[in-house]
Amino acid sequence: MKKLILILLGCLAFACENIIPEPPAVDEILDGPIDGLNSSEQARFLAGDFAFNDEVFSSGTGLGPTFVATSCGSCHAGDGKGHPFTTLTRFGQTAPNTPPNLLIGGPQLQNRAIPGYTPEILPEGTPFMKLTPPAVTGLGLLSALTDEQILTNADPYDLDGDGISGVPNYVNPPAYFVPKWFHQDANGRYMGRFGKKAATIDLLQQTVSAYNQDMGITSTFEPVDPFSGLEVDQEVSDQTVRDVVFYLRTLKAPIQRSQNDQQIIQGKTLFSQIQCGDCHTPEWTTPTSDIVALSNKTFFPYTDLLLHDMGPGLDDGVTEGSAETFEWRTPPLWGLGLSPNSQGGSYFLMHDGRASSIEEAILLHGGEANSSRTKFESLSAEDRTALIRFLESL
Repeated sequence: MKKLILILLGCLAFACENIIPEPPAVDEILDGPIDGLNSSEQARFLAGDFAFNDEVFSSGTGLGPTFVATSCGSCHAGDGKGHPFTTLTRFGQTAPNTPPNLLIGGPQLQNRAIPGYTPEILPEGTPFMKLTPPAVTGLGLLSALTDEQILTNADPYDLDGDGISGVPNYVNPPAYFVPKWFHQDANGRYMGRFGKKAATIDLLQQTVSAYNQDMGITSTFEPVDPFSGLEVDQEVSDQTVRDVVFYLRTLKAPIQRSQNDQQIIQGKTLFSQIQCGDCHTPEWTTPTSDIVALSNKTFFPYTDLLLHDMGPGLDDGVTEGSAETFEWRTPPLWGLGLSPNSQGGSYFLMHDGRASSIEEAILLHGGEANSSRTKFESLSAEDRTALIRFLESL
């Protein structure tokens, strides 16, 4: 009998070994903490991970009554980019430095509703912009940079004559915003660095706004219910909000794959030669941070976090903060090649997901990117392939 049991256990172990797949390589996934967190920070990361990815709201826990999504993770599956199903609709502000028109329901459309309520409908003829949710990994490194570092690349009047004139988006901070040592006050406004229009100053504002505008969840930071316009009791605790902020700050940065592949190395050289890196700044280094794991770290996001004129083809007639309607923040390119993992196996690129491939996204660039796009179009088929492979490796 003992021999039979051992045989059965051996067979079971063999079967399990062949059924259970190998875990994905660390550079094939976006989820996971940044290296260097201590035990208490790891515990807080896990608390934020649960709130972000596992907590799903319902009508009984404060959802809505009108909303866009039921959880953070439903817009950022695996911490990656969103899908057209979760794309947001913003409207109500059609010129820089003007408040959104709240009387018509701005700034965001809540296109879903709990039973007994009617989803919002965009008023006929109202200009709007669609915004596909971005990947959320590596945000802590971007948030650790100083305003001074980012402004080093700003050139609003194109004084160097290179055709690139990145500008910051200065926005009015929310009442709960507390400036850090690295923020610069610009007559009561502060520079945004997150969001498609760089209209969000920090990750607390990003988190509070997402709970409120995406899920209809109120907090002590934002107690006004977007449906009724009235202040109501908090539906998510301060601790949970701050745990999510900590989670976003301590998610690891995407890891480039196949860095020693000769074709990818060639593509990286071409990326620089056709001046893509003039806006998609490859490399940054953080100063000292309150989180040791974020301190003095060199990283490669491929963004300057500034606004650029992207031409009439990408002008939706709607904006945020001090940005023009044709200006968009340079999106980070890290994690680009992993986008299909969270987008149903396909690419949905650009601010609204209109591009179904990396090449199509490049060809949609206009305005300040005209020169780089033209140079890309002039590349040989072999060079185009190398450049695309480099971008896919990020």
